Amino acid sequence: MLSKVPAVTLIFWIIKILATTLGETGGDALTMSFLGETTSNPNPNGYLIGTAIFAVIFFAAVAVQIRAKRFQPFLYWLTIIATTTVGTTLADYVTRSVGIGYAGGSALLLSLVLASLFVWYRTLGSVSIETVSEQKAEMFYWMTIMFSQTLGTALGDWTADKVGLGLGYSGAALIFGTMLVLIAVAYFWTKISRTALFWAAFIITRPLGAVVGDFLDKPIAKGGLELSRYTASAVLAVMIVVLIAVFKQKPAEKAH
Repeated sequence: MLSKVPAVTLIFWIIKILATTLGETGGDALTMSFLGETTSNPNPNGYLIGTAIFAVIFFAAVAVQIRAKRFQPFLYWLTIIATTTVGTTLADYVTRSVGIGYAGGSALLLSLVLASLFVWYRTLGSVSIETVSEQKAEMFYWMTIMFSQTLGTALGDWTADKVGLGLGYSGAALIFGTMLVLIAVAYFWTKISRTALFWAAFIITRPLGAVVGDFLDKPIAKGGLELSRYTASAVLAVMIVVLIAVFKQKPAEKAH
C-alpha cells in the first residue's frame, strides 16, 4: 500500500514553510484581530476560544484524511494547515494565558514531540514516512505533527521576543534558516539517518514559518511589517493552492 503523505521534494518544503507561515497569520487573525486578544479591549478567553475552533477543524480534517484511501494533495495540505493554526493558538494559550512562558512552553512541547516519536517507534518499529499508510501510523503521524507545530510557535516566539532570546524576527528567521541549510548539508554529505533528518527539518520549518508570519503582521514598532493578518493569510493560501495545482505531488515511496 502506498503512503498517504507526499514524497519529500523541494516543492514539499516550500509548501510546508508557506503552510506554517499561514498557520501563524491565520491563528493570529482569529485570536488577536477578530477576538481582540491584543487590542485595547481584549477577550480574556480569546486564545482558548481560538484553540477550540481550530481544534474542531483539525480533528475533522484528520478524520477525513485517515478515512481517505489514497494520498490526496489538497486534503493533506489542508490537514497540515489545520495543525499549524491550532498549534499557533494552543501555544499562545499555554505560554501567555496559562503563563508558563516561552521557555517553559518550548521545553514541555519538545518533550511531547520526542515522546510521541518514541511511542510511535516502540509501537510500530519505524517512524519513516513510507509507513504512513495504515490508520495507527497515521494517528501517530498527525499527533506528532500537531505537537511539533505547537512547539514551533512557542520556540519561534522565545527566539524572537525580548522576553526570550530577543533576536527579533529577522534574526530568528536567520537562525532557523541556517539550521535548515545545515540539515540539508547533512542529508547530502553525511550518512545520518534520513528519517531523523526529515523530522528535524520538519520541526524546524515550523518556528521559521512562525517568525516569518510574525514579521509580516506584527507592528512596525516591534520589528514587523504590520500587514493585515487577513490579507497576508489570503495571499499565502492562494500561493499554496497554486503550487499544489501546478506541481503534481506523488505519495512517498521510500523512507526519508
